[in-house]
Amino acid sequence: MHALLYLPPAISFLIVSVATTSFALLGLYLVRRKYSAEVLKENHEVAAIIFNAFGLFYGVMVAFVVFVTWSGYSEATKNLEMEANEVADIFHSTQAFPDPVRTAVRQALIDYTTAAYDELNRMSRGEIGLHSGKAMPTLLNTFYQMDDKSIPNRELYAETLTRLNNLAEYRRLRIFAAADTVPTAIWLVLLVGGGFTVMYTFFFGMKNVRAQCLMTTSLTVTITLILFLIYVLDHPFTGTSKVSTEPLKEVTAIMQKE
Repeated sequence: MHALLYLPPAISFLIVSVATTSFALLGLYLVRRKYSAEVLKENHEVAAIIFNAFGLFYGVMVAFVVFVTWSGYSEATKNLEMEANEVADIFHSTQAFPDPVRTAVRQALIDYTTAAYDELNRMSRGEIGLHSGKAMPTLLNTFYQMDDKSIPNRELYAETLTRLNNLAEYRRLRIFAAADTVPTAIWLVLLVGGGFTVMYTFFFGMKNVRAQCLMTTSLTVTITLILFLIYVLDHPFTGTSKVSTEPLKEVTAIMQKE
């Protein structure tokens, strides 16, 4: 399942849809083979009421999970953008620092963005931890070892330290976001509920079997796409749909030009 995240979205969605639809149509075939349309029609009235109630509860549950995972994905995007923004602000603030402090801080910032790219790659494989890497400690030590009396603009120096702390915070939030997954219990409810919803369509006795197959297929594909969307959003730094690293690229380009 994890490998599907690295495929183009259209292909990964197609694969999971074909797989689940095949199982759904097989189940429909087995049920219709054992029970005729006339037998199934006897339960239409009660089955329809239960199906409507069950569909409502399941729909609310799915909508809530989609909202939560999309909010988490958006927050991960925002944190990465703010992380890049803090790097850019600190870099520009060093213009008021005297050499060799300015050169040391700017080099530490360039090293940090390079390390951030490496962290993002390792985060997609679950290999990154909060205390891994030396770029952030090196950047912090560069500031902590700095003689603040050598900085003419003390207010700017204090503001730069605040932004440095913000940078460390956004990095932590980025790493935490990679480990923030939908609990197994919720996945169990979503998958079992989706299976029951699809199976309900097997027990409606329609004379036109092709039309029933089409209805079952449509419902199965819809549920599958939504559940896979949740899976994609739950992995904001993995695969082809991961959070864009463009903010870091732009900041790196700016720093390398100056």
